Amino acid sequence: MREIVFDTETTGLDPASGHRVVEIGCVELINHIPTGETRQWYINPERDMPEEAYQVHGLSEDFLGDKPVFAEVAGDFMAYIDGATLVAHNAGFDARFINAELAALDRPNLPAERLVDTIAMARQKIPGAQYSLDALCRRFGIDLSRRDKHGALLDAELLAEVYLELIGGRQPGLVLAADAAAARVVAAERPMRPPRPHAPTAEEGEAHRAFIATLDDPIWDR
Repeated sequence: MREIVFDTETTGLDPASGHRVVEIGCVELINHIPTGETRQWYINPERDMPEEAYQVHGLSEDFLGDKPVFAEVAGDFMAYIDGATLVAHNAGFDARFINAELAALDRPNLPAERLVDTIAMARQKIPGAQYSLDALCRRFGIDLSRRDKHGALLDAELLAEVYLELIGGRQPGLVLAADAAAARVVAAERPMRPPRPHAPTAEEGEAHRAFIATLDDPIWDR
């Protein structure tokens, strides 16, 4: 099973108000295990960068000015996520922005049935907790020292760790595999003991014969 944990950075909060995607970050999981494969796209939004958004992610108009526009990366992005389950934190926000960019290019939306929202998962698993990415990272002991600003790829990497905790622990199944491997090691290192004697003693044989003699017409004597 292939999953893509992804995040976006944008110029604002609402694509209907003209805000655009400026970064997409992706982390690949196969059977819930990170493969080490990541993808990142910086995108020229073809508009100004509001100060509020800049303070969140630190992506300036100057930095993004020579980056490709969404139309130039859309094919690569869609090919990369093709067929995968898509995991995002507050998935509706990221999907709304991506879908707005796709709609402008007459491309179909992200398939809603392939979207997994980790906020919804966290609410179900740990009711009453705080559900921000930072709060969940702290809850699961995930290192936040690199996160001085938001960044789509960094946030996707952190979210991948949170997601694996939410589904039952990072790299599920490896604990059982490790236990089985340890058991094999113990068995291999256990010293061989000679078999215990199992033949009857003379006294046991005599007692058995005496018991048989008390039986009335045993079948083996016919």
